[in-house]
Amino acid sequence: MPVITEDAIRELATFKGAAPVTSCYLDVDGRRLLRQQDIEHELDTALRGARARNDGSAPVRRDLERIERFVKDGFDRSRTRGLAMFSCSDPELWHVVPLPVPVRTRVVVNSQPAVGELKSVVEQYDRFGVLLVDKQRARMFVFELGELVEHSEHVDELPRDYDLRGHSERGDRSSHVDALADQHARNAAGLAWSVFQRVGFDRFTAAAPEELVPHLRDLLHPYLRDRYCGRISVSPTASLDDIRHAAADVEARVERDKEAELVGRLRDAVGTGKGASGLPDTLAALSEHRVDTLLVSQGYAVDGWRCGSCKLLAAKGRACSSCGAEMHAVSDVVEEAVETALMQSCRVEICVDNADLDVAGRIGALLRY
Repeated sequence: MPVITEDAIRELATFKGAAPVTSCYLDVDGRRLLRQQDIEHELDTALRGARARNDGSAPVRRDLERIERFVKDGFDRSRTRGLAMFSCSDPELWHVVPLPVPVRTRVVVNSQPAVGELKSVVEQYDRFGVLLVDKQRARMFVFELGELVEHSEHVDELPRDYDLRGHSERGDRSSHVDALADQHARNAAGLAWSVFQRVGFDRFTAAAPEELVPHLRDLLHPYLRDRYCGRISVSPTASLDDIRHAAADVEARVERDKEAELVGRLRDAVGTGKGASGLPDTLAALSEHRVDTLLVSQGYAVDGWRCGSCKLLAAKGRACSSCGAEMHAVSDVVEEAVETALMQSCRVEICVDNADLDVAGRIGALLRY
């Protein structure tokens, strides 16, 4: 399954249509939707709402029919838990992104593809390295968007009397055992480094006997120590699913910590005039090209307005506050803001369950000036 990238999202966000762009996110997670008819019912509910909101628009009607045909004709569900579909008739656009993670089902009709959900997925699933070490074996895994992209192992052969318990009659062999343990730790660190050089990863975690962890960390290449985000409690002999879930738990914790740090910076910046919070102020800063980092609460969506002349976004219409031209209603001005920020090369952070950002209006921005 191809992995969606930041560059691909930015390219999609730059698409401009003379006709409306219809974006459909569909949850097809087999753990919740077991049968094809369950997926079709999920889709029908979303399409029915979209048709009611866009009654009389022939381009949107054709987009919705194309989305419906694609889903009902069947697709490979073996590794797909979410679908992102983008359609426009003028100019022609039909782009489907299968995702190995579930998404929130919804349909958005705007002037550009609604890429905020894709952005959220990419942010929450960095390429993640996991090193598992026991006395004899080192196993290295790399996951991306929950999918295994690399698995390597190294085994050190041990002498039969490696475990000294019950062998005191053989004399003191502790120095020999320590040397073997040290070499095994070096080999494990070397395995992690070779995998990093070959496929790369953004974050790194490890599971090893408690007494080995400090020494193992010291042996890691500095690049890996910089990416290390804590030890996980999983057996080196665990199943692939158990390893994947343990890594995902660490990744989620790290992502929430990063989001909390940014929201804390936002709170301080608003007090000094270097930040904006709430929809009106954030949209104003975005229109002035002052935004460095846009922060949005996951799932935040609200109607708004876009100027047909200068493209200004606003929470209220109908006359543009900048040029005085007539503004057009958009079904989700937050998605429009995310897409505009990406086009301006701003950093966009979708924050999950962050109460402080919710209190601040569910959207805000760290400003360049």
